[in-house]
Amino acid sequence: MSGEGEEEPLPTRVAVLAPPMALDGGLAEELKPPNLMQRIFSLFSNVRPGSDLNHFQLPPLFNMPKSQLQCYGETVYCVGADMLSRCARGRSSMERLVSVIAWSMSTIRPPIFGLAPYNPVLGETHHVTDGSINVLLEQVSHHPPVSALHATDSNENVELIWCQYPIPRFTGTCVEAVIHGNRLLKLSNFGETYEMNSPNLLIRLLPIPGIDWTGNVKIRCENSGLEVNLWYRGSNFLGFGGNRSVEGKIIESKSFKVLYEIQGHWDKLVTMKDMQSGEATVFYDAKEAISNLKTPILKDAKKVWESESAVVWEGVSLGILSKDWEKAREAKRNIEERERRLARERKSEGVAWSPKHFTLSQRKDGGWDCWPIQPSVLPAPIVVPP
Repeated sequence: MSGEGEEEPLPTRVAVLAPPMALDGGLAEELKPPNLMQRIFSLFSNVRPGSDLNHFQLPPLFNMPKSQLQCYGETVYCVGADMLSRCARGRSSMERLVSVIAWSMSTIRPPIFGLAPYNPVLGETHHVTDGSINVLLEQVSHHPPVSALHATDSNENVELIWCQYPIPRFTGTCVEAVIHGNRLLKLSNFGETYEMNSPNLLIRLLPIPGIDWTGNVKIRCENSGLEVNLWYRGSNFLGFGGNRSVEGKIIESKSFKVLYEIQGHWDKLVTMKDMQSGEATVFYDAKEAISNLKTPILKDAKKVWESESAVVWEGVSLGILSKDWEKAREAKRNIEERERRLARERKSEGVAWSPKHFTLSQRKDGGWDCWPIQPSVLPAPIVVPP
């Protein structure tokens, strides 16, 4: 990939790669700080309802040892079953669409209440290979925080292009992070492109603490004339009902005819019911998709970029994992100060920053679009073990 060689690799770089977000826990219990709710309430005591939290800096005590960029990437390369290949192997448009729905559900991982990933710094990258799929992410904007993803699988002729940016707001009783942006999944062997969005993350503080994925997700394939409407339901204000449930319909775009109804829980089993025959079948099993996930490893330290997420946050992550909070705070402070210094230097020199691996443009409606500069992603020095 031209442009990738512009960053001179250093042999002394250290990358800290923590276990992925999975159905079966991982680091969740180990990382939870004591007196969690008391600490959370004190954290938001000076934040006004309606505030945009994009500029809000969390202390390391509330961070998991990885960047949001890594969390996005993990949903593509950390899977228990090869969900993406199934999309490319479907024998009919309907079979492929159902596989795409299952794959989109596999990108939703159980969040950890009280812990959040780092906000990526401008130009931060994350580059990982899992078998034949190569995944590259870049933080293409800091204000607003826009993340871009490009993944290619030459064996299956599959391509992913994402551009997404969360806008978190504090309402007084909860924090809602609305995930804006588009996801494209291209199946070149069939000339099909699936366009979809992401559910939103709702962190409930009162009256009963909890965290849910909520909202509507639409998956549309113009080439086949099929689309899906999904509704992710969270708990009610008392913390009961609807937790991790999903409902939906598969319809013909032109006639709006409902072909299948979808129902279940995205962290368990999801079924689809044929509206003509009445037959219901399980098409998504969360245990198969997002359990027993493997942590990526650094295969070639000499080729890892300085901008690699696991390198950028290495000191902070080591501090968190060892529960050395002063070390983590100092490392995080150094990163923030460096970013402010670089921003001042660019401003004084009149230099506009631009991404290395993507183009970024703002639409008339205020949204953002990201497109990869190169047609494919090269293998990475960080790999998922077989």
